[in-house]
Amino acid sequence: MKVVAYSINPFEKEFLIRANQKKHDITLISNALSIETATYAEGKDAVLVFTNDDVSENVINKLADLDVKFIATRSKGTDHINKKAAEKRGIKLANVPTYSAQAIAEHTVALALALGRHLVVANKNAQDFDFRLNDLMGFNFNGKTVGIIGLGEVGLATATIFKGLGCKVLGYDVQPASDIIDIELIKLDDLLRQSDVISLHVPLTEHTKHIINKEAIGMMKPNVMLINTSRGGLIDTNEALKAVENGKIGYLGLDVYEFEKGLFFENHEHDKHKDVLLKKLIAYPNVLITPHQAFLTREALQEIANQTIKNLDLWQEEKCVGDACVCNKNCREKMPATPIIKDNFDHLP
Repeated sequence: MKVVAYSINPFEKEFLIRANQKKHDITLISNALSIETATYAEGKDAVLVFTNDDVSENVINKLADLDVKFIATRSKGTDHINKKAAEKRGIKLANVPTYSAQAIAEHTVALALALGRHLVVANKNAQDFDFRLNDLMGFNFNGKTVGIIGLGEVGLATATIFKGLGCKVLGYDVQPASDIIDIELIKLDDLLRQSDVISLHVPLTEHTKHIINKEAIGMMKPNVMLINTSRGGLIDTNEALKAVENGKIGYLGLDVYEFEKGLFFENHEHDKHKDVLLKKLIAYPNVLITPHQAFLTREALQEIANQTIKNLDLWQEEKCVGDACVCNKNCREKMPATPIIKDNFDHLP
């Protein structure tokens, strides 16, 4: 299969090459997919994309005109892909339905611990040879209540780590698994009201966009810690900034940002005009932002590469990609495979 992979970072190459084993003719380029760069897909059967690529209707139509038949994203989330446009043009879609939940979970807890003990501020002070303890008082996680929104693999892995720290863990999911233990399942409003720490682990859909909004923030405890390692659009960032400013949110850890497209994964150090909202957030010492790196471990990258190549293998064999299929229902029925595991919240009306 002839393939072009967009938005390839240097650290990805070895993992994709190792997974591919020269089975497919893959062209790796650093350019993001856009209406202009779609021409690089000419003569290709499939394209590989990432979360910040433009996979909108216009781009999909351009790819379809170039006779591209498949789009595989090197991510679990698919909110960047216009699925209706792909269906209309007969392009099959696939994602990476699961990979190293521990990578995301560990980064989530790392953000929480760094915020709780003011590690970023302490490190900055130390670099200036300022070793005073002023403004560095933290808190014990032991005995605190942590609310996990979304109890998929990542949410459960995160809950396990927090429980290991001695936290009481509350959980909310629209359709929790029946075998969940050691997590108290409660309503979302109750979780927001009772939690000292709140961590988001749901996909971005029309039902979860701004699940953390002005009303939700109003229910939270004063000085609450909010962590998001899922998708930026889950939080109304303007409302979160207001809550940081007035002290309602005492600690904010973000590995994702609502307006990160075209910003994250690139160097904007010398830009004359920087994202104003992000600049305001970064200025607060109780806000910690990382550049969508929770997935960035050797183990996770290899799993992502393996699944991506597996998707290409199955398509080449004219088989459905099973759990990785994010096409429409008709596609799945025509090409039966293993049962489809749906993201939490996808089944909402």
